[in-house]
Amino acid sequence: MNILITGANRGLGLALAKEALNRGHVVWAAMRGEPASGSELSGLAASRPQRLRVIRLDVTDEASVAAAASRLKEQGAALDVLINNAAILLGRSSTLQELDIAEFERTMDVNLYGPIRMAKHFLPLLRGSGSATIMNISSESGSFSRAYGGDYSYALSKAALNFFNAQLRQLLTDQGIRVFAVHPGWLRTDMGGQAAPADADDNAPALIDLAEGRTSFNDTEILIDHLGHSMSV
Repeated sequence: MNILITGANRGLGLALAKEALNRGHVVWAAMRGEPASGSELSGLAASRPQRLRVIRLDVTDEASVAAAASRLKEQGAALDVLINNAAILLGRSSTLQELDIAEFERTMDVNLYGPIRMAKHFLPLLRGSGSATIMNISSESGSFSRAYGGDYSYALSKAALNFFNAQLRQLLTDQGIRVFAVHPGWLRTDMGGQAAPADADDNAPALIDLAEGRTSFNDTEILIDHLGHSMSV
């Protein structure tokens, strides 16, 4: 399969890229710049040049996303899986009274508008007839049943992403494109912190299983897809 992953230079995105490569898939690793010299992603790109292709794009810049999609189209590329993983978490320790609206807007730009831009411009590159998947990396914090007083910008951006995911599913199911919103767990990443109970490398296989069609949302607890099956919204 051909898999495009945003935010693939670190954390869960990098873990997903590694897992997909280990299974023989072609990975388009999307990030804002070039991989840092000596980074794990640059090492993967050097060792597997035929199957790991770094693509530069900024999910907050529509012109950048459109240009990246155009480059792939000109190359005759077709995608089987689009994983919208890039996200930020700002103002974690802020109370409601301290909420920085500029940080809120920045969070929405990355976590919600970013996946919308990606779907808008990369949808024409996705294969249909049941062989393509859009996977939006979301969070249980974006569900009504798991709502809590805190992480306002992050939680609300993920709640909105869950709704957009439901809209995409309604739009694309008849075209043979599967659409999932998934909660990957609390992970030890730059975002999740070292206190998190799970490692991204440990949880990535379940997500690639889903992308490959090995599992459905009824088979694994990490899914938020069809939120009513796991938590009410």
